[in-house]
Amino acid sequence: MSVENTEPAGNPGSKREIFGWAMYDIANQAYTTVVISFIYSAFFVSVIVPEDSALRDTYWSIALVGSMLMAMLLSPIVGQRIDQGASKKKLLAVSTAFCVVFTCALWFVAPGYVWLGIVLLLVSNTAWMLGEAIISSFLPDISSRRNMGVISGLGWGVGYIGGLISMILVSILIVRADPASDLATYVRQNQWAMVAISIYFVLFAIPTFIFVKDRRNTPDPRVVDRTWLESLDLRKTAREQPALMRFFLAFLFYTAGVQAVIKFIGIYTSAELGMSAAELINVFLATQFSAMFGAIAFGFMDRAIGARPTLLITIGLWIVAIGSMYALQPLADLFSADPVHVFTVIALLAGTGIGSIQASSRSLVGQLTPNARSGSAFGLWGMFMRSAAILAAMFGVVADVFSRQNALLMVILFFVIGALLLLRVPLKSALAERYAEDEQLRQAAARE
Repeated sequence: MSVENTEPAGNPGSKREIFGWAMYDIANQAYTTVVISFIYSAFFVSVIVPEDSALRDTYWSIALVGSMLMAMLLSPIVGQRIDQGASKKKLLAVSTAFCVVFTCALWFVAPGYVWLGIVLLLVSNTAWMLGEAIISSFLPDISSRRNMGVISGLGWGVGYIGGLISMILVSILIVRADPASDLATYVRQNQWAMVAISIYFVLFAIPTFIFVKDRRNTPDPRVVDRTWLESLDLRKTAREQPALMRFFLAFLFYTAGVQAVIKFIGIYTSAELGMSAAELINVFLATQFSAMFGAIAFGFMDRAIGARPTLLITIGLWIVAIGSMYALQPLADLFSADPVHVFTVIALLAGTGIGSIQASSRSLVGQLTPNARSGSAFGLWGMFMRSAAILAAMFGVVADVFSRQNALLMVILFFVIGALLLLRVPLKSALAERYAEDEQLRQAAARE
């Protein structure tokens, strides 16, 4: 029996608390789907930025990269504050409020108000990323280590429902005008869409703040008096938690592969395959279902066979999917099929891996983390996730130099490096140490 399966199966959190925790994934998915990935990003670049500007994509990049850098800096600091005794629930409420208020304020951004839009996006996206790390730090509070894969997968899986609901709400019910014939109405509808998303976020996050308990572990004496600057000292963390830091290095590379696909798939499909916006939306909707299925199904696999084998299988799926994209035309010729149809099948396979690889990674961070250090661990998880997104931007440079098709080989390399580094993480000894600590805590609680 593996060390992952030696712990009692019960969860510290009730089903109602787990439900409340998962609801936050449904709530915050609306922001990243509508504002960052699809609706508002296109609106900002095409309408808010003046038509004669040569910096359309650059302005959007300033908001995204700026927010990523801010989140990279703040995530470890906020995580250390949690470990020093700060209330997770209050910090989550603050990050949620900043995200909601600054998203709602996008209502004031009219054509030409570029820098106002950039500031509002920078703050709201930073707050969203901090909230993602904070809500993840609740995972060790509500789940046993053995069940973290299941519960993390459940939360990540149902989060895709939030993406679907918000896309339907905005693209079908709110933003309906044709910008070519009625630009004023189109602008107004996009502005009200930001208000609607803000309200959606608040409503779906309410169960989180009602049902999730604000547990506070006894602070680790080693972190109580640390300054905010020490939270950024990765060498100290590597000495104290070597397995966790080695995992983060693997996580950095394979997550860069995932992020490269997410960030550039729209450009790749429209330029290389000539897919229309409607076809892209259909592929998006289909992959939301496959991602939801993958996150939940692989969560149960995580519990059955362990996090590392689950991650390696998921990475294998990604390598197959990206390799198939690279060989798309030969595959289409082999099966006498339309390349767009073949790509749709590949996208569904990749979609299965999107949710599962992220949910299993979040689960493994929780499993490797001492109870009193969950804030710092998930703060670093947030930092490395943003670092991976910046590393993924290399796809654009490689695509410009060697072609988009050849840039897919770089993505495969990211996954291969991540898998090799993951194999070198000393999980067995690290997990055994965590389970021993848990047993000591249970015995101490029983004596009391």
